[in-house]
Amino acid sequence: MPVVVSKDICIGCGACIGVCPTSALSLDANGLAECEESICIDCLACIGVCPTSAISQK
Repeated sequence: MPVVVSKDICIGCGACIGVCPTSALSLDANGLAECEESICIDCLACIGVCPTSAISQK
């Protein structure tokens, strides 16, 4: 399953974007991470680098 970003915890640091092998993660208009579920391959690399634990498995 794709990952989900808790917008109330995300600080918009972009760490997750840098480790995503498919570029499924990006920053939205508010500067917070979001995941494009159709291209997420569930590698979960983003979960390990998020400093605030804002990303979890759906």
